[in-house]
Amino acid sequence: MTDSTLIEAARNSKAWPFQEAQRLLKRYPDGTKPNGEPVLFETGYGPSGLPHIGTFQEVLRTTFVRRAYEALTGGAPTRLVAFSDDMDGLRKVPDNVPNQAMLTENLGKPLSRIPDPFEKYESFAHHNNAKLREFLDRFGFEYEFVAGSERYNSGAFDDALRNVLRHNQAILDIMLPTLRAERAATYSPIMPISPTTGAVLQVPVEVVDADAGLIRFTDEDGSVVEQSALGGQSKLQWKVDFAMRWVAQGVDYEMYGKDLTDTGVQSGKIAKVLGGRKPEGLIYELFLDENGEKISKSKGNGLTIEQWLEYGTEESLGFYIFPNPKSAKQLHVGVIPRAVDDYWQFRERLAEQPLDKQLGNPVWHLLRANQKFDGPDAPGAGDTVPVTFGLLLNLVGVLGAEASRDQVWSYLANYVADADPDKHPAVDEMVRAALAYNRDFIAPTLNKRAPSENEAAALRALDAELAGLAGSMSAEDLQTKVYEIGKQEEFAFESLRDWFKALYETLLGSSAGPRMGSFIALYGIENTRSLIAEALAR
Repeated sequence: MTDSTLIEAARNSKAWPFQEAQRLLKRYPDGTKPNGEPVLFETGYGPSGLPHIGTFQEVLRTTFVRRAYEALTGGAPTRLVAFSDDMDGLRKVPDNVPNQAMLTENLGKPLSRIPDPFEKYESFAHHNNAKLREFLDRFGFEYEFVAGSERYNSGAFDDALRNVLRHNQAILDIMLPTLRAERAATYSPIMPISPTTGAVLQVPVEVVDADAGLIRFTDEDGSVVEQSALGGQSKLQWKVDFAMRWVAQGVDYEMYGKDLTDTGVQSGKIAKVLGGRKPEGLIYELFLDENGEKISKSKGNGLTIEQWLEYGTEESLGFYIFPNPKSAKQLHVGVIPRAVDDYWQFRERLAEQPLDKQLGNPVWHLLRANQKFDGPDAPGAGDTVPVTFGLLLNLVGVLGAEASRDQVWSYLANYVADADPDKHPAVDEMVRAALAYNRDFIAPTLNKRAPSENEAAALRALDAELAGLAGSMSAEDLQTKVYEIGKQEEFAFESLRDWFKALYETLLGSSAGPRMGSFIALYGIENTRSLIAEALAR
C-alpha cells in the first residue's frame, strides 16, 4: 500500500478521528503551519484529584486524531502537549485522599503549593501529575508534559499575562454578561495570589500598568496591595487561562468534555481578543458510573486507571474508549470482559479487511497510537489469541478464588498448542486479569444450584456421552454432542437456551457462560464429568 492510497482513503473515511483530522486540515490546507512549526495538539488536566480514566481518554482520543492527521497529510510534523493546570486554587478537598485536615487548611492555595497528602512528592499537584504521567508513559504515548506552575513561575507566561492585562476591559465585556450578579461583583480575569496567605484571590483587580504587569487589589486582611501579576504572583481565571494558553502556545487542536461547552465558547471569544484564534476540537460526552452518574475526581466514583488494568488489559481500555465520543458510556468493572474479547475479535479481523474498513476499525487506530507516522501499515494486524477472556473467566470461576496462574496454564495445555506463558504473553496477561476479576467479582457471587429432575436426567446423559469420548475431541465436536442432548424431547427443554442455562447454573454457578464445547475442551472431559457428579449429588 502506498502513502497516496492511504491519504485518499483517509480523506473519504467516516471514522471520527479522520473526520476531526479533515476539519483540522481545513485550517492548514498544506498540512503544516505557515511558520513551519509542527501542528500542536493539547490536552488539559486539572490535578485537583487523582487522575481517572476520563483524564486518560482525552489524551488517547486526541492521539487518535493526531495520528489520523499524520496519515491524512502523509506524515506532517505534529506535537502533543499534556498541560496540567496546577496553579489553580484548591476549591474542595477530594473524598478519596488522606490527610484531609491538612488539605482543608490549604484550601484556596495553588495546587502546586500545597503539601502532598500522600507524603511522596513536593506538592499535591506533583503527586497527581506523576500519577498521570506514569500511566501515559506505560501506555507509550508520545507527548510533552507541561506544568502550568512552571510556566507561571518561570515567567514563560509573562508576555501572555501582559497581553491579558492590556485587554482586561475587553475580557470583562465578554465575561460579565455570562455571570450572576453576585459573581460578577468580584470577578476579575486575573486572580492575584495573596502575599499574606498564599491563596488565589477572587477579588476585583485594578490594572495599574499593563506593560509592567502591575496590579492593585484588596488582600484578605483588608489591606490594599500593589504587586506584580508576573512570575507566579497571579493566576488567570479558568476561561481566560484556557484562551491565554491557546494563544501563547499556538494550540491548533484541543478537545474537551460536554461540561465545558460554555467554556469553549467564551474562551474562543477571549482568544480572538488576545490576537489568536480558537483551536479546532471535539466536544465529547462524559463517562458515567454504573448508576448513570458523572464520574468525579473528588468523589472517586467510576473506575480508576489502576482498577481497569487490574481486571483488564491496556488494549481493552483503549478499545472501549474508541467508539463514538459524542455518546455517553457507562464505566464500571462489568464492561471489562466484553471489551477484552471484542478487542481481539476486531484485531483478528483487521488484516483481512479492505483499507476503508481498516480505517474504521478501532484496532487500526490503537496499533498506531504510540508510534509516529512511518507509513500506511499498522503492526500487529491479524494477531490472534487462542482462548477468549470469557472462557478464562469461566475456567477460573470453576477453579475458585484461590486459583493460581500455574493451575490455569496447566488446563490451557488441553486447549492451546505450546501452552507456555512465554510463548503467549497476551494470553498470560489475560490470565492475570481473569484471576483478579474472578477473585473480586465472580467467586463471591457463584452459587451452583441443584438440577431439577429433567435437568438431572440430561446431565446423566451428557455424562454417559462424555464417558465414551476420546480426550482429544475438538471443541466443535463437543459442542455438537451437548446440542444433541438438549434437543432430545425426553428432557423436555422448551429451548436450547434453557438447556445451556441449566448447565451454567448447575455446573458453573452463574446464569450465563461460554460455549460448553470450548469449556469442556479447556477444562477436560474427566474434570467436567466430576462437575456433573457434584451437581447430581446436590
